[in-house]
Formats: sequence, structure tokens, C-alpha cells
Amino acid sequence: MNVARVENLTVSAYTIPTDFPESDGTYDWNSTTIVVVEAEAGGARGLGYTYADTSTATLINDHLKKIVIGCDAMSVRGAWNAMVHSIRNLGRPGICSMAISAIDTALWDLKANLLDLPLVKLFGRARETTPIYGSGGFTSYSIERLQKQLGDWAKQKIPRVKMKIGRDANLDLARVAAAREAIGDDVALFVDANGAYSRKQALAQAEEFSEIGVTWFEEPVSSDDLEGLRLIRDRAPAGMEIAAGEYGYDIDYFRRMLEAGAVDVLQADATRCGGFTGFFQAAALCQANHLSLSAHCAPALHLHIGCAVSCFRHSEYFYDHARIEKMLFDGVIEPVSGELRPDLTRAGLGLEFKRADAQKFTIQ
Repeated sequence: MNVARVENLTVSAYTIPTDFPESDGTYDWNSTTIVVVEAEAGGARGLGYTYADTSTATLINDHLKKIVIGCDAMSVRGAWNAMVHSIRNLGRPGICSMAISAIDTALWDLKANLLDLPLVKLFGRARETTPIYGSGGFTSYSIERLQKQLGDWAKQKIPRVKMKIGRDANLDLARVAAAREAIGDDVALFVDANGAYSRKQALAQAEEFSEIGVTWFEEPVSSDDLEGLRLIRDRAPAGMEIAAGEYGYDIDYFRRMLEAGAVDVLQADATRCGGFTGFFQAAALCQANHLSLSAHCAPALHLHIGCAVSCFRHSEYFYDHARIEKMLFDGVIEPVSGELRPDLTRAGLGLEFKRADAQKFTIQ
């Protein structure tokens, strides 16, 4: 086929209010901003997005757009390399990586659409479905709201659920016990402190949580404290895995985390770590270190790549993002028995942007 060049790149941003105030161990929010990128070539269109500040959209418009337009749409990694090279003096972590992530996922979707292939077939399929865990249980929730949300996921046969902790160590124990009561003994219970605890506090909590059957302790201390994460990992109860990595923006971040022996399971987020191209880099590191990889948030975006990565454990079915993706995109897959199965009748990600529905949330 003739070389298809990227002809246009458009970006827009939308802020969607939460349906209830949300908080975790260290942060509060009442809305979420999504930056949507659309790439065009050869009569096809690709869709990508990131959950980020509107400054991400500005960076794409003012800087990255001119880097990508004219690139070979079939050579996504070439465009990725050009984008990374172009932001040398702007700094790789943060907004730059999130902007690159949104464009990279749009370019992979574009390539798959040009080839009329589901994205998972372009990547190469390793499994039929992407396992998920229900994620929410915000610290702003009452016990009743917490139990209903997690209990409803258990009733939907999602075999693992995660809740937020970290605001009050004593209250956390009561909330975790209430969550266990709501989901029963057969559903795995995960907790996420978002780095709110000190090292010794996290160790003490780990012992208590283990008695309630918690098997996953995410960011018990700050993800910047690699020594602390290693300490918790070494001394936590045997049946409890330590996880972190959601704030990784590049392969060097993940390399340092794995070299420190900081986690049992690495987390990566394709909306932050450089898109699907960066996610595959994180997966390669995990395979080399005999660790599993778990996707952070954005469940619709991680569906196809979750089926393509051999060391993949599961994807976070984050309540806020699952809600937004259903509002803004056609083709979002509903979970069945704790798994998402790609629709192989649709090319690319299988998503179509509902522009009219998104219009009322436009900020850029």
C-alpha cells in the first residue's frame, strides 16, 4: 500500500463532574478532565485520550501537533521517537508524557483502522479477555455507600475489588472490615493508600489488613520512597502483594522501581507512560524480572493491550473513568464475570467519540 501520512491532528478537552465527591488518602476531587486526540490519515481516523490537565491539550496544539503531522501513519514508533526527542528541553515526566500518551494511542488506533483490524490483532493476541478488578470505595464514601458499590461489583461476579484508604488509620480498619462483610469471603479485597502512610504505620496496617483477608496493598507509602516500598514488600504478610507504578512516565522510572525490588506487581498507565508504546516497554521490563503487570485506570483504553501482553495480570475498572468512557464513547465493553472481551467485529480500539454528548463538557 502507499505510505499514509498523518494529515491532521485535533485535540479537545472536557471536564465531567463526579456523581459524588471523591477522595483517596491524599487528594480530593469533584471533577475529572479528559483530553481527547483524533488523528487522520488515508480517510481513516484514530482516537486516543489521557486524563490530564487542559495544559496537556495546549502542549499538543502548540508543539507536538507539528511533529506528528506528516509522519508515516504505519510507523507509530517512529512518531513516538520524534515526539520524545522534541520535548527534551520541556521535561519528560508529567504533562509531556501524558500528551505523548494521548497521541500515541490515537496513532495506534489509526494504524489499526487503516488496516481494518481490531487493535488486539495488530498487537498480537496473547489471551481472549482482559481480567479486571472493580475500583472505587473512596474515602469520602459513607460505610453504606462503600458497601453498596463494592457489594454490587461482587454481585456482578467481579472476583476482585479495591477501595481507598489512608485518611484515618483507625477508621481504615473499620472500613476495610465493612468492605469484607459486603463482598463475602470469595472476592479478593485490595486496598490503596495512595502513599498516605508512613513506613511503620504501613507495616502495622498490613498485619491488621491481612487478618481481614486483604491480598493487595497499593502504594502503602509514597511511590517515590523505593526503599520504603521494598521494606513493606519484604516484611508484609506472605499472602499480600505490594503494588505501585501508576505515576511512571518513562521506562527509566519503571527500571528504577524494579531494580529496587519495590513491588510484587508493577502498575503502568497507558495514558501517562507514553501510550501503548511506553506500556509495551514496561511489559518487557516485567517479563525480564518475572513480575506481573497491572493496568492503572482507563479501562476502555487498556482492553486490547491487556489481551496482548503475556505478563498482564489485570486492569483497573476505575469507577470514575468507566463512567466517563461510557458517557463519551460508543463501543465501550461491559464486564462479564470480571472480564472484558474485545469486540473483534470493530477495527482499532472499537470506540467512537460521541462528540455531541461531549459538547456540554467542553473546556477547550
